[in-house]
Amino acid sequence: MPGFIERYGTVAAGLLLIAVFVVFAPNFATPANIVNVLKDTSFLAILAIGFTLALVVGELDLSVADIASLAAVVAGWLVQMKLDPLLAVLAAIGIATVAGAINAVGVTVLHVPSLIVTLGTAAIARGFAFMITQGVAFVGRWPTGFTGLSRGMSFGVPNLLLWLAGVTLLAWFLVKHTRAGAHMTATGEAEEAARLSGIATARMKRLGLLLSGTLAGITAVLLAANLSSAAPNMAGDYFLYAIAAVLLGMTMFEPGQPNIPGTVFAALVLKVLGNGLVLLGAAYYVQDIVLGLIMIGSVAASTVLTRRPAFANKLNFRMRA
Repeated sequence: MPGFIERYGTVAAGLLLIAVFVVFAPNFATPANIVNVLKDTSFLAILAIGFTLALVVGELDLSVADIASLAAVVAGWLVQMKLDPLLAVLAAIGIATVAGAINAVGVTVLHVPSLIVTLGTAAIARGFAFMITQGVAFVGRWPTGFTGLSRGMSFGVPNLLLWLAGVTLLAWFLVKHTRAGAHMTATGEAEEAARLSGIATARMKRLGLLLSGTLAGITAVLLAANLSSAAPNMAGDYFLYAIAAVLLGMTMFEPGQPNIPGTVFAALVLKVLGNGLVLLGAAYYVQDIVLGLIMIGSVAASTVLTRRPAFANKLNFRMRA
């Protein structure tokens, strides 16, 4: 029973929260609202999965939101110039992947802690985003070939949910069912031991940070397509929520470890919480207070469940030799 509670206690609490809102929050259980919650969850979960993959290899990526904003601006800029929507998509994902590669080089080649490298990349990305837009969002009637990526339906299912399902399954399969995923996990768990056993730990770290950037780019494309706009800080509101989703996800399924199912379910719980509070008439600042409590509580719970300091094996801020 204790093991069951450790793995699924947070899941049960999340399901109970959903049930409470179904009963007490007006219009929460309507099909339209449920679809909206799931769509909003898609943006957060995909961005948070990228953060999770970086954390799996023992690195922080604090640049995900600013990289996503820059990628969205690049996509919006190219769409506004009437270029092929496919080019806009590829350019956005490409620039985000390059940013992820810069993070990877900074960590594994220049030996700068990921905390510092990704903060620097975030500032650079934010500066470029404002330079391109001059602080004014790109808005307008964008081609359906682009907006359909988020707003469209396929096989009767919203495209956003298909994107979420696809990214989730691919990330989970990578981490749990591939040799690279096993090496990524070993690198994050015990880098020196993994290196001595023959694992190319630097390569694994580069892979985790590169994928984090790529998923930020995918999030950017979907967000811009859904809103038909691109602003230099449009993904900023997702930053703390992405971190909270990863932290909360580490209290379930695999306590103390970043894991894809936990991140995705936590993202859903956070979006349900935000939506439910709004429907109950809570003030806007209540969400921020609750978010902060969740982040602190998640780390505390992870420490209690695993009986060791949270992230003890995950984050290393020492300057590497």
